[in-house]
Amino acid sequence: MTSTATRSAAIGVPAYSQTYPRMAQSSVLARRLAATALLTWDLAPLTDDAELVVAELVNNAVQHGTGHSLRVGVKRISASRVRIAVTDRSLRLPVIRNPDAGEVAGRGLLLVAALSVRWGTDRRGWGKVVWAELRLLDGTL
Repeated sequence: MTSTATRSAAIGVPAYSQTYPRMAQSSVLARRLAATALLTWDLAPLTDDAELVVAELVNNAVQHGTGHSLRVGVKRISASRVRIAVTDRSLRLPVIRNPDAGEVAGRGLLLVAALSVRWGTDRRGWGKVVWAELRLLDGTL
């Protein structure tokens, strides 16, 4: 596994990233990465939502992605906003489903959409980056 943690610099923004094997257990590690970043940046109120979002994005990459690994990034893009991104090598884009009440799966992206202020997918020649942005509500801090 490769780990990168950077701090705020004159030319960049604070970010944490980690490469994990494309396996279900990586979701637990990705949740820890997100929690660590948010606690470091004094954004603890976002932790629960961020952990759920990163877990869903990792689970989608594990289930629908290709390749042996995936990359998780958590970037602070403003004082109250973070972007969580999961990169995999699949060219297949995620699709929000509307599962029937009896279905046990298929709600992950609905959850991501509900918890984030915006989310999306950036295509790459070798795969994609699926991301979601979360922000503190006014008066949270």
